[in-house]
Amino acid sequence: MESILNTDIKSVINNAETYCSKQGIELELVYKLPEEILAIISERSKALPSLYHVRIDLLKRRLKNGCFLMKKEQEVIGHIFAHEHHVKEYSVYERSTLWVDRKYRNYNLGLLLMAKMTELYSNNFLISIAQTSKVHHYNELLGMTHIVLSEMSKILIEELEKIGKLRDELSYKYFVNPRFESEIRQLK
Repeated sequence: MESILNTDIKSVINNAETYCSKQGIELELVYKLPEEILAIISERSKALPSLYHVRIDLLKRRLKNGCFLMKKEQEVIGHIFAHEHHVKEYSVYERSTLWVDRKYRNYNLGLLLMAKMTELYSNNFLISIAQTSKVHHYNELLGMTHIVLSEMSKILIEELEKIGKLRDELSYKYFVNPRFESEIRQLK
């Protein structure tokens, strides 16, 4: 895998897109998927300890916000969803259910999926709640800012707790996009 510590993020994304093109991997933004594919994604999330189990009905709700899907010869080899949460009158979108098939994990395809979703929601409040340092690093490369609970408004913390997203800051980190970071204290 190419080390991306000191690499221009745009060239890494371009390389991932070139790899997809050469390998015949299609990347598309979808808002509807067949029940069979949703069942596979749901079962996959149940089988992997790094993903929270996501029921089919919840996947259908997330699909309304968009899903970037990677397919090779009709086989789903990667995906990322956007999960909408409501905080007072605001919508907060969370990048969720990121997965890339093990055979394709050394080509920055997860970063490509994250970049596409981050770009799609650049004018909205976008949050990433992640446990792994690799995802933390990717968030930083994508221009997201790490924030701690003390930097959030009380109402946002209450909402995170209510929806089951309040996490132990020793194990999880919160990252927000520039729009969210600039207005985070306004969610009162």
